[in-house]
Amino acid sequence: MANRNRVIYQSEGLFVSENASSILAEDVEQLGRVQSANYSFTINRQDVNQYGDLARIDSLVIDPPTVSLDFSYYLTDGFNERALGFFVQNSGDESTQRGGGSQAWSVGNFASGHLTAGSGVNMYIVTSPDGEDLNKAGTGEDIDVSDTVIGIGNCYLSDYSLDLSVGSLPTVSVTMEGANMASTSTGNYILSPAINQENGTPYDQTVLLPPPTQDGGITGATYDTAAITALRPGDITVSLSAVDGESLADLAGDDGAHIQSVSISLPLSRSPIQRLGSKFPFARDVDFPVDVSMSVSAVMNDATSANLANILNSGVQDVSFTINDPDGSTPAIKGELKQVKIDSESFSSSIGSNKTVDLTFSTQVGGPNDETNGFFMSGCGFTQVFQ
Repeated sequence: MANRNRVIYQSEGLFVSENASSILAEDVEQLGRVQSANYSFTINRQDVNQYGDLARIDSLVIDPPTVSLDFSYYLTDGFNERALGFFVQNSGDESTQRGGGSQAWSVGNFASGHLTAGSGVNMYIVTSPDGEDLNKAGTGEDIDVSDTVIGIGNCYLSDYSLDLSVGSLPTVSVTMEGANMASTSTGNYILSPAINQENGTPYDQTVLLPPPTQDGGITGATYDTAAITALRPGDITVSLSAVDGESLADLAGDDGAHIQSVSISLPLSRSPIQRLGSKFPFARDVDFPVDVSMSVSAVMNDATSANLANILNSGVQDVSFTINDPDGSTPAIKGELKQVKIDSESFSSSIGSNKTVDLTFSTQVGGPNDETNGFFMSGCGFTQVFQ
């Protein structure tokens, strides 16, 4: 066990596997630009009491443990999203696809990789010795025996949120729920934290993690640009012109309301499916339908001609955002919500502050082959994931 006085961010890294049974280094990716990571487990027990004894005579586990992980990172070129199993269309070289180019890039729903049943993924939190950078300045050194690893097995993503706002770097927040947690102080070769969901027994397999690096798979918008460190709020463009006729505020063009923040929430709540004879759920399926919401806050400058009575009978529209690479005008990442409806619009005005308008839009996720409903994303990243 490494002798540490404390652990701070310089010593930690977050890794994700392709699936719960992955054991090779090429099947594990390090997530880049991570800002925070919190994880915990809760054991649910039921006390056994009886007449004649004041205190319980036992406390039995009758429900599977609750294992949770939430983390945040700066949005870049879509590499982290691809590594987490989301479908991000590659806006650059079409040969760089998930799985090493085994499938053609086409329009796909962002959440399509999470809509089908599976065994989940494994997440690993690696910690280097006190005072030592885990990424080792890009030297490509392996994780060694002085590093410790905490693994969370059979993780399923339950929420993805994206926040774009003035004065802040675009940030993604992710919540996951898992089935098991394990730790080791023996370095790179560790036992898998995953369990066999069919019989509830641990996988007796050794996992090899890849060398930590500073940029991981994050690239620039073009081959000749440096890796994106972070995206800036000044490079964000939000297109709401399609819904301008359904809003009392003027949203179209440069003369429209001055947008201050945009947040997108994609909840993927899951129901654990259990059966007699098993200590763990044998599946965690997504609860349908899945609603995607987008909230917009803007400084109001003008009103437009609209009638609420007509808005009630309005159709569906598309809204989108684009974030350019800081080194130029090339888009680093794009997002689009298709077939949205406006749910609410509120105005706020008071002495001493600007009048603001807040709008909420929503749409529903379609199937993996649905190209017209839900949330879609494309990124400029050129790096393959899980090569």
